Amino acid sequence: MMEAKHRMPGYLRRVTKLASVILAIGGTDTTPATAAEILAQPTAAFLDSIGVVSTFEDRGQPYEKTLEMLRFGGFRWLRGGIEGLSESGPLKIDSFLRLHREAGVKISWGLGSGISDVDRLLSTGRILAEAGALLAFEGNNEPNNWPVTYKGRQGGGRASWVPVAELHADLYRAVKSDPVLAKYPVWSVSEPGAQTDNAGLQFLEIPEGAGTLMPPGTRFADYANVHNYLYHPNVPDPADNKSWDAADPTSSTSVDGLFGNFGRTWANRHEGYPESALADLPRVTTETGVAIKGAVDEALQGVNLVNLYLSQFSRGYSYTSVYILRDRTDEQGAQTYGFFRPDFTPRLAAHYLHNLTRILADTGHREAPSQLDYEISPRPATVHDLLLQHSDGTFQLIVWGEALVGESMVKISLGEKAKHVELYDVIKSSAPLATFRDTSEIELRVTDHPLVLKLAF
Repeated sequence: MMEAKHRMPGYLRRVTKLASVILAIGGTDTTPATAAEILAQPTAAFLDSIGVVSTFEDRGQPYEKTLEMLRFGGFRWLRGGIEGLSESGPLKIDSFLRLHREAGVKISWGLGSGISDVDRLLSTGRILAEAGALLAFEGNNEPNNWPVTYKGRQGGGRASWVPVAELHADLYRAVKSDPVLAKYPVWSVSEPGAQTDNAGLQFLEIPEGAGTLMPPGTRFADYANVHNYLYHPNVPDPADNKSWDAADPTSSTSVDGLFGNFGRTWANRHEGYPESALADLPRVTTETGVAIKGAVDEALQGVNLVNLYLSQFSRGYSYTSVYILRDRTDEQGAQTYGFFRPDFTPRLAAHYLHNLTRILADTGHREAPSQLDYEISPRPATVHDLLLQHSDGTFQLIVWGEALVGESMVKISLGEKAKHVELYDVIKSSAPLATFRDTSEIELRVTDHPLVLKLAF
């Protein structure tokens, strides 16, 4: 494993070589041997998935600076809630409404840590909904760390989780019975894998025969909600495929992800969904991230985070929120998870995400994306791809690497010639590195971050 103090010079050497990242473009008479038809996803859907956790005025972060940072990164949604909200204090609902008006972000609206006031959640949620600012409702944040008291009983932590389940079931019923709010999705509590007793929160709706303490048919949520941080006690060190592994919905993942919360709970092994069902389970992440510490330097944090959004979306997460927009300044200890430093200056992660969101920028939404014939060969385990289609019809093929060291040379073979190709490198710029015409083969050198090909036919 490479120590942080030795990694930066090697990283910088790689950056200087990126002008030669495209090794061959041509294919005047070349027909790929085996290309597959891949259905693109709307570019806007990917951009809409990019969210962030942030502090606000109540924790010493001025509104204007928050707005500036959100715009720079191109974040489309923000994790919020009634925790810290006050009529007389610095954080009011108006802050969220302004961020929606001025930055276009939508807000996921949750109970927060240890809070059980469903009526307040809904009343403030209606204000956001009427302004077009509401994205979804979220249950309690990590009841294993912040127990709740509901109807006179404490739940979560090391106690029974039945009060947590009752609270969330009531939240779901209240949202779905409200004529204004019923159309908005409800996200589950986070960390249901920590349940002590088998309350049933590892299901969106408890099936018959599950053997849970809450009855079959109890509905909790429309989406599973996980906190799948990349660096976990099981895998604390840098490695290949960090974000790809964390987004893995199966038992193969090394982190506290979808399987450990909704397949078989990580604390007490309560059975949830069979592994075969997890691939199609609607899901979001409301917290994940990477701290700069130990062997993780700023450059590695940067590529981890930009790769993370791609891996999450590619592996079925509709929305992903990274902790945190700017380093915490209201707590003791090392706070180095931020896209931005305490003085509001952007880290490399912010620059990389800025480039990616500017390269892909799309204010429209293609309702019926098309298919594209292409093949990537060879297919190293650390090379991944995502096919998007812009609202103007242009394809955007993102190829990213998650190799800690080294590189892979891959060939993109298209089923037909592209009339116009632009190559972008996310860690260099939001401007194209090269432009080509009439080609059906492209060779790339892939290392540890995304390259984008814009393809017009």
